[in-house]
Amino acid sequence: MILKTTINGIGKELLINADEFLVDTLRKAGYLSVKRGCDTSSCGLCTVLLDGKPILSCSTFSVRTEGKKIETIEGREKDARKFGELLAEEGGDQCGYCVPGFVLTILAMKKELKNPTDEEILHYMNGNLCRCSGYMSHLRAIKKFMEVN
Repeated sequence: MILKTTINGIGKELLINADEFLVDTLRKAGYLSVKRGCDTSSCGLCTVLLDGKPILSCSTFSVRTEGKKIETIEGREKDARKFGELLAEEGGDQCGYCVPGFVLTILAMKKELKNPTDEEILHYMNGNLCRCSGYMSHLRAIKKFMEVN
């Protein structure tokens, strides 16, 4: 079947299987920042924005995105670079595998929450796992990102 959607502001028509998950559709289309991690909707590596809201693409059927707007990190390079610099300054940059999903979740949080507390940030980020580092450096970077942007 043909999926008509918008990815990073560009209209797309993609050939998909009816039972295909969005993570697979996006990777086949060349959006390699969308990563497969746990396949149980627990790690956040596959996070993309669907109509501005973070979703887990490993548990979202591609057909559910018909006519909707999908954003991957490839479409948010400027924001990703800014956050990456802050994350590095705070010592939270390790392997980087979790960063695309992490950044997209932060961008959605920034639109939704104004001046969030540490507890609100941690709650919003729940489900975005980093296996390399503790989360205090991430929290510091997020707070700086929320202030400067």
